[in-house]
Amino acid sequence: MGLLQDKVAIVTGSSKGIGKVIALAFVNEGAKVIVTSSSQANVDAALKEFPPGRVKGIQCDVADRQSVERLIQQTVEAFGSLDILVNNAGISDPFYNITDSDPDAWGRVVDTNLKGTYYACRAALAYFLESGRTGKIINMAGSGTDRGSNTPFISAYGSTKAALYRFTMAVAAEYKSSPVSVMLLHPGLVRTDIISTVDPTPEMQKQLKTFETIVDIFAQPPTVAARMAVKLASSWSDGKSGVYLSALNGWRKKMLLFSWPLRKLLNRIDRTTY
Repeated sequence: MGLLQDKVAIVTGSSKGIGKVIALAFVNEGAKVIVTSSSQANVDAALKEFPPGRVKGIQCDVADRQSVERLIQQTVEAFGSLDILVNNAGISDPFYNITDSDPDAWGRVVDTNLKGTYYACRAALAYFLESGRTGKIINMAGSGTDRGSNTPFISAYGSTKAALYRFTMAVAAEYKSSPVSVMLLHPGLVRTDIISTVDPTPEMQKQLKTFETIVDIFAQPPTVAARMAVKLASSWSDGKSGVYLSALNGWRKKMLLFSWPLRKLLNRIDRTTY
């Protein structure tokens, strides 16, 4: 039996990237999983990569409160319950300074990353508390979460990830006496569309060499974060809340930094995009 045998999980934004790898890891541990995307076409394409029977797809725009509330309801209707919510869906703003930025694009990042997580936490908590289930909520940290983690030119993304730390810890404190664990996971730096350098903005072109070097040094495959997500979603976190795990903590940063010259010399830098 797997660590998540017969648990029911939602992983938002799981048609590709980190979310898809987390969803696959959950399925491999015995869970039933709802795969979501704001695009039905992306949901349909992703489902082909999962084993049949334990996965269903639901289109959901997390920036829309009603869409998120329907997601919780449809999940319970599909699988009979809900045990785990991973708030993975997220976007970033284009690489611009503030004066050149598009206010609408900046606002969409807040709507998706921060308000979307709030909507999902609110709806899932209501279900967990009403049903009395030992629920697990995993929010996603990122660049901007940790102290000293500056995010110039992607200020909306960094601001939302900083806010998500405070939000997660606030909700964990509010419900510390409940059977719900509210936790935070930093997936580290992963080569996904969100950090794509294809068609770079003029500002990114100026920073491109430095940016690509940083990614070469610190990028890891999403399986590292997926293993941590399984741990948080498992019985390991029963009775715990406010837990923060990072796939790019201090010792991992040192390991990646010190191993980079050798990896570069041996041409063993993984540049796969997930």
